[in-house]
Amino acid sequence: MDFRIKREKNKINLYMQKLLIILMLIVFISLVSCTKEEKKSDAYGNFEAVETIISAEANGKVLYMNIKEGEQLEEGELVAVIDTLQLHLKKVQLIAQKKAIGSKFKISSSQAEVVREQLKVSEIEKNRIENLLRDNAASPKQLDDIIGSMRVLEKQINSILSQNSTTRGELITIDAQIKQIDDQIQKCFIKNPVKGTVILKLVEQNEIVNFGKPLYKIANLDEMELRVYVSGSQLSEIKIGQRVKVLIDAGKESMKEYEGTITWISPNAEFTPKIIQTKEERVNLVYAVKIKVLNDGTLKIGMPAEVIFK
Repeated sequence: MDFRIKREKNKINLYMQKLLIILMLIVFISLVSCTKEEKKSDAYGNFEAVETIISAEANGKVLYMNIKEGEQLEEGELVAVIDTLQLHLKKVQLIAQKKAIGSKFKISSSQAEVVREQLKVSEIEKNRIENLLRDNAASPKQLDDIIGSMRVLEKQINSILSQNSTTRGELITIDAQIKQIDDQIQKCFIKNPVKGTVILKLVEQNEIVNFGKPLYKIANLDEMELRVYVSGSQLSEIKIGQRVKVLIDAGKESMKEYEGTITWISPNAEFTPKIIQTKEERVNLVYAVKIKVLNDGTLKIGMPAEVIFK
């Protein structure tokens, strides 16, 4: 009988020990969970990128457009060509006009040179008459006639020179128009202005576009900007150039960590956006903060993230 009682007591003790261990495990798990819940981030936000919309600078049909969404483009790379036929024909017309005006200029210059030669001959004749007049071998009327003839020749030269000035102005105008056409032709060859990734293609080959028509949107995704919002009480914890810890979701219960640098802090307060959650209530005023993060290919535009300042 004593043996049975002793055995029952041992079973009860063993049961109590197991129960105690289970209770301790439950308490430990609860403490760990509470600890994890207490480790809240300092700010929340979404990733952004500087997006550039590339637009057409000419009117016409898109003869060449060889880009794809998600494609990496280098700066200065040719991405599209707009039809230049009409501009080329306009340039040919201007070149022909320039040649015609140039020919007229040469003719006028030749005429002026002929009149100058006549003026030289008249000058010699005038000197000869003056010498004869001293010897009473010529009359004053002869001198007056030659002087009048020389004045007429000088006016002819001035008239021709004024015409040449007008012609020279026309040539300058034609040259300016040709340069303008060259500039318009050059703008028909669309070159990518910034290195980045094509995130949106808006025009296909063979479509007709007008000046200012958006062709595609590009963004440099090598560096992303995380925009978060902080309360006024957190401003003392941050400064421009400060390195911070950035966290994104890597699974159901895991986070992936990045290093970021604060590049901008808004000087003005605003109401908390609906998509952002901060430590305070939404009605409080907050300040926008931009954080630069190097992208390893995982970060995407609009992706949510958390920040720990310390």
